[in-house]
Amino acid sequence: MKINLPEDYICDMETLLGDECSKLIEEYDRPPYRGLRVNTLKCSQEKLENFFEDKITKSPFSPLGYYLSYDYEGIGSLPYHHAGAFYVQEPSAMSAVTLLNISKGDKVLDLCAAPGGKSTQIAAFLGSTGLLWSNEIIKSRANILLSNIERCGVKNAVVSSEAPDRLCSALKGYFDKVLVDAPCSGEGMFRKDEEAIKQWSRANVELCKRRQLEILDNAAMTVRSGGELVYSTCTFSREENEEVTAEFLSAHRDFVPVDSGVSFGRKTDNCGIRIFPMDGGEGHYAVKFKRIGENPYSTSDYTYTENPRLRDFQSQVDELILSVMKAKPYGLIALLKDKILLLPESLPEFKGLNILRAGVVLAEIKKNRLEPHHSLFMSLMPAQVNNCIDYPHDCSDIFAFIKGEELASGTADKGYCMVSVDGISLGFGKVSAGRLKNKYPKGLRNY
Repeated sequence: MKINLPEDYICDMETLLGDECSKLIEEYDRPPYRGLRVNTLKCSQEKLENFFEDKITKSPFSPLGYYLSYDYEGIGSLPYHHAGAFYVQEPSAMSAVTLLNISKGDKVLDLCAAPGGKSTQIAAFLGSTGLLWSNEIIKSRANILLSNIERCGVKNAVVSSEAPDRLCSALKGYFDKVLVDAPCSGEGMFRKDEEAIKQWSRANVELCKRRQLEILDNAAMTVRSGGELVYSTCTFSREENEEVTAEFLSAHRDFVPVDSGVSFGRKTDNCGIRIFPMDGGEGHYAVKFKRIGENPYSTSDYTYTENPRLRDFQSQVDELILSVMKAKPYGLIALLKDKILLLPESLPEFKGLNILRAGVVLAEIKKNRLEPHHSLFMSLMPAQVNNCIDYPHDCSDIFAFIKGEELASGTADKGYCMVSVDGISLGFGKVSAGRLKNKYPKGLRNY
C-alpha cells in the first residue's frame, strides 16, 4: 500500500537522516512489523514457542518479545490470547520497559499506560512482587487498560484514571521506577494508522512537546531519591525527543541521563536511543534519567480501614475462598463499591484518587450474595484451585467456552470451576447436574 507522507515530515526526516532518508521512505512501501510478547505470569516462553512453532522469531527489543509472521490471521480470537498467555505489541514498543530495567519488588508507576502493553510488560518482570500503578487520564481508555491488566493475571496493580498533575501530587516520592510513554505526534504509527498521517503537522509536534514537558514535570515529583524515570515516544521528531530531554534536564538539575546499556537502536543526545523502521521496529525513542538529588517529599503507606459493610459478607468471603482456592490468599481484603478486593501488599495512601481497581477482585456483590469474579480466576493457576477443567488449545470445547456456551462438566466437582487451556487459566463456570454453566464475561466472548 502506497503511503502519502506529508512534505514537511519528509523535509524533517531529510534533515535528521541525511542520505539515509531514502531508506526510511522505502520502508513505507513495506508492511508494518507485527509482534507479540509472552506473558510469563501465565505462560512460559517454551510453551508459547511450541504453540506458534515457526510463526514467531525473537526480537531484539525485549527478552520476552517476538516478531509475528505476516500471514498469521485471527490472533485475537485464539484461546491463548483470551487466557493472557501473550500480549500483541509492536516490537520496538517493548524497548522502553527494557530500559527501565525492572527488579523484583520495585514500586513502578506507568503514568500514561493505556492500552496496557508496557504495563503488562512491567508486571511480568515484577512477577507479582512490589507494586505496579497504571494510570490513564481518559476513562474509556482506562477501562481498556484495566481489561488487559485483568486478562494478563496481574495481582499487584492499581489502575487509576487521573490527570497526571493530580495523581503525581498525591504520590510524591513513592516510586522506584517511573515510565512516561507520552502522547506524541505518532510518526512511528504511520504504517499502521492512516489517521496518524492525517493528524500530523509541525504545529501538532510543538503542541505535543509542550504537553510532554508538562507530564514529565509532574512525573518527576513521584520519583524517590535514587529512583529512575524513563521517557519514551513513538515519534522521530527531535522536538519531542532530544529537545524535550534537554529541556527536562535543564529544569531538573537533580536528574541525570543514564546510558541505556542496550545494543539495539541508535544512540542520541543525552544517552537516548531511537529506533527507525529500518532498525527492525515501527519506531520508538526512549531515554532514562536517574534522580541523584534528594526528593524532599514522601507519600505514606496505605492505612487500612475496614468498611463496616464488609463485615456483613465476611462469612461468605471465607466460604468462597475455601470453596475455590486450596490456600487462603495473603493480603488485605477490602470493599470498593460492589466489589470485594484482595489488595496488593504494597500500597501508598490513595484517598481522593479515582481508582478503578486495586489488586484482584475476589467477588462481586449481587443481591446480597457473592459471586466469584473473572479477575480472581485469571490471576490464579490451575494448581491453586480446588476444581478445574483443562482443555487442549485445539479442542472444540475451548472455542465453545469462549463463545459463552454451556459445556458438559465431565468429572469436575459441583460448584465453581476454573476453565484452563493447556494449563493456563482462562475463566470459570459453575458445575451442576453434569453441566458447566458458562461465566465467561459477555464483553470478552468470540462471536
